[in-house]
Amino acid sequence: MLHFNRCRHLKQITQKCFSGPHAQTEKHAQLFLSRSFVVTELRNSWHSTHSLIGDKNIILMGAPGAGKTTVGRILGQKLGCCVINVDDDILEKAWNMSVSEKLQDVGDEQFLEEEGKAVLNVSASGSVISLTGSNPMHEASMWHLKKNGIIVYLDVPVVDIINRLKLMKINRIVGYNYETPIADLLKLRRQYYKKWYDTRVLCESGASPEEVADKVLSAVKRYQDVDSETFISTRHFCSKDHAQKVSTKFFSEAVIEGLASDGGLFVPEKEFPKLTSREWKSLVGVTYAERAQILLERCIHPADIPAAKLGEMIETAYGENFACSKIAPVRHLSGNQFILELFHGPTGSFKDLSLQLMPHIFAHCIPPSCNYMILAATSGDTGSAVLNGFSRLNKSEKHRIAVVTFFPESGVSDFQKAQIVGSQKENGWAVGVSSDFDFCQTAIKRIFNDSDFTGFLTVEYGTVLSSANSINWGRLLPQVVYHASAYLDLVGQGFISFGSPVDVCIPTGNFGNILAAVYAKMMGIPIRKFICASNQNHVLTDFIKTGHYDLRQRKLIQTFSPSIDILKSSNLERHLHLVANKDGQLMTKLFNQLENQHHFQIEKILVEKLQQDFVADWCSEGECLAAINSTYNTSGYILDPHTAVAKVVADRMQDKTCPVIVSSTAHYSKFAPAVMQALKIKKINQTSSSQLYLLGSYNALPPPHEALLERTKQQENMEYQVCVADTNVLKRHVEKIIQNQFIGKVPE
Repeated sequence: MLHFNRCRHLKQITQKCFSGPHAQTEKHAQLFLSRSFVVTELRNSWHSTHSLIGDKNIILMGAPGAGKTTVGRILGQKLGCCVINVDDDILEKAWNMSVSEKLQDVGDEQFLEEEGKAVLNVSASGSVISLTGSNPMHEASMWHLKKNGIIVYLDVPVVDIINRLKLMKINRIVGYNYETPIADLLKLRRQYYKKWYDTRVLCESGASPEEVADKVLSAVKRYQDVDSETFISTRHFCSKDHAQKVSTKFFSEAVIEGLASDGGLFVPEKEFPKLTSREWKSLVGVTYAERAQILLERCIHPADIPAAKLGEMIETAYGENFACSKIAPVRHLSGNQFILELFHGPTGSFKDLSLQLMPHIFAHCIPPSCNYMILAATSGDTGSAVLNGFSRLNKSEKHRIAVVTFFPESGVSDFQKAQIVGSQKENGWAVGVSSDFDFCQTAIKRIFNDSDFTGFLTVEYGTVLSSANSINWGRLLPQVVYHASAYLDLVGQGFISFGSPVDVCIPTGNFGNILAAVYAKMMGIPIRKFICASNQNHVLTDFIKTGHYDLRQRKLIQTFSPSIDILKSSNLERHLHLVANKDGQLMTKLFNQLENQHHFQIEKILVEKLQQDFVADWCSEGECLAAINSTYNTSGYILDPHTAVAKVVADRMQDKTCPVIVSSTAHYSKFAPAVMQALKIKKINQTSSSQLYLLGSYNALPPPHEALLERTKQQENMEYQVCVADTNVLKRHVEKIIQNQFIGKVPE
């Protein structure tokens, strides 16, 4: 066995959940332990040293031509440690011949096996190891390396790799032949790299080896700093003597708890991570799933979700369940207006973009000792999206996680109600409430804040409550991706160059969608103005214009766009917390005043700060229908009523000096009666399926949504419960469902 034991003055980095007898099967490769275990082991591993990696290794992985050898040498110089090049220092010495000669002598398959055996004989500590491009294709040797080091993936754009390989000898690349394009070989290799890395470094075009080496050190430091990325409540504040300690949570804890114990919402304690312009440019040509993984890796510490596990979740979430392979495509409508189509998921609304992913995040974060009941309030689209998303968990997860969605019995469209009720599965229930969305959302918050009730459920039934509305950080965060992706698509399609500003116009009720766009800007997307579009329930528009949030004498109006028929906008609290420089005491005062007196007024300086980025207006019902009609007649495109609201406001508020991206939050099929009325189609009193097939016959854009068409063929009269608008009654429903779902069930 070869031993490399120099440079023991570095700080350890490794997940000891991989340090037992190394697994060699796919089953073991999927084993990820809880954050508390990982954090404890990480702390123990570097407790006695104050440098970067201690006795552990930094292992550089990447495609041939990624720069592993050069970057490794630079890291060795910076850290004063041993540098091991697998090709030169291990393979060629063990074989007594060059790598290319060995490959030619034994062929691809035997080469991989002998390469792996050679690596298994290596014992190194406190070193930088530069792997070969094919090492990750041998599982046993990668587990051997992983148990004593952190694997850093040098992610170089394919175009750059191909250009570099033109200057190199490629007769030492496993699997290469002149009949196979090098791009195909790199695509295959990428699947292996994604399986093994602990942290990724984006090596954007033009980055020097020295810059890449510095990024490696930053990535390693972040990986080891398990306490650096925490969350606080929007209502947390310190006493004047600073005696009160900041109550922070990790990402996994924020996702599990949903709502902070003081009634506030969880937000990052520090700023959002920001990508450089070169890093953003490197994402222009990649898929939506790849963009999602890179962005979410920056926002979720690997101690909460390891990169490989996060990648599995994302591939599951954004796969064949979406009707469009682009997931969230951008379509040019006319002039400087573009439509961001967020309705290609299984339930036809923008909620799918987060709720196909969030259940997998939630299932990973929860500890194994409890069952969880997810409570969700819906104004129309969230209900079916939550039920659909959580129904896609595996069998054992569904035994431990159940969902109840409360919807306003008379406040959603007929299709939405049928969709919500029809989405009930073995771990999901729909409950109609004889009130509006605001009551449903407020009732859920009150249930969460009732410590006697939640404590009783935990003690009596071993069940913990959590949320799946955008008040839950795990639900809101994935929405950042599609706003960033839309901008990158405009760059990729040649409509703008990177750095050129855009405006976004978003139909807004609960403020989550538009807040996600704010976070995208904080990460580096150059959004100029956020245009808040309201329907006749325009409390947000009035607030942005005046700074006065006033629910007195204001009653909820049912409109053609029910998903934004909301008066109490939960996520506004997160944005005001940001605007007010994280003043938790002010948030407590304002939102307690809203609860008790039904209004609050912010100071002029905060109004001016808010209006630097935001403009707002609202749309009447007549204007909404007229926009659907005129857009179809001029462009052959059918807007749903929510998108029509946004288009009306965009036409009115956007100054035409830069592109505006209008978020299309639902497919028009979900609101067929309103669309047919707008298009002056007289035969409105038909079944849902007849209405959808009739609209489909118009050959308009976007095309019919197949999953929604299938929904109309299913039985629409499924049973569901309806309760009065009483929080105590909702509690009884929750307890009864917990009894039926969890009592007598043992997690597998």
